[in-house]
Amino acid sequence: MINKLEDILNQLRGNEKVLLSVAAAHDEEVLLAIKEAVEKEIIIPILIGDENKIKEISKKIGFNLDDIKIIQKDTIEECAKTAVKLVSSKKADFVMKGLLDTSVILKAVLNKEWGLRTDSLLSHVMVYEIPSYNKLLVTTDGGMNISPDYEQKVKILKNAIKATNPLGLTNINVACLAAKEKVNPKMQATVDAKALQEAGNRGEFGDNVIVEGPLAFDLAVSKEAAKIKGFESKVAGETDIMLMPTIEVGNGIGKALTYFAGAKSAGIIMGAKAPIVLVSRADSHESKLYSIAYGALIAKYNK
Repeated sequence: MINKLEDILNQLRGNEKVLLSVAAAHDEEVLLAIKEAVEKEIIIPILIGDENKIKEISKKIGFNLDDIKIIQKDTIEECAKTAVKLVSSKKADFVMKGLLDTSVILKAVLNKEWGLRTDSLLSHVMVYEIPSYNKLLVTTDGGMNISPDYEQKVKILKNAIKATNPLGLTNINVACLAAKEKVNPKMQATVDAKALQEAGNRGEFGDNVIVEGPLAFDLAVSKEAAKIKGFESKVAGETDIMLMPTIEVGNGIGKALTYFAGAKSAGIIMGAKAPIVLVSRADSHESKLYSIAYGALIAKYNK
């Protein structure tokens, strides 16, 4: 079982490395993250973009490009298409967004002819290592789906479970967040959460997955809060996946964990045939590295 993000690096290091195709790799921040991942021996990158710029930046940051494949492409659209096609043709295991808009890489991912689309929904999954929590916490979706309905939440949760399985948990505890624990027809989040719990009871999410909802945040993360409130729960204080009702809740909780709770994190896009690494320029180098490693872990698990 993986309890810390550093454990992901340790598990990947020295084993058969996965191939990462990087779309528009001609960016210093991106290449710094790739350089560190290569030095940690967790990936083999394929760099797509402006070859001269890639070599120039790599020289500046001390990134040895010996034995690393570079594919020259002149436009960001060509970069995205090439990076995605490498994965869909099994010549790479997962893909990373470089110096191009998210919409460009996602358009390539969703291409019906050569993309990575499935019958699922693309959703954002974050994993946090929080100093005050006893395990890794997976949250979804704070980055893509604005106000998902019940059917979309089913797909988002299934994506998160697929991203959690490689962490090696025997059982996966899911908390469907809302503002209160009782179902209120005027609060759709509570209605959806209860329906998700019932679907979980039917085994829709797997025999090793326990889904509870609606749960307020305090109950999801604290056994003591559940005890004080007299709330019977198998998930309280042992949550592995926190399913958010809306993007604002997911985004707010995620940033609070990072900036107020000092959490380390990694992020990935799920729902395609392979993980998609989307890092923000505001992310720390550590977070970028962990995101690449998390994508590598999932890609390797899926092989």
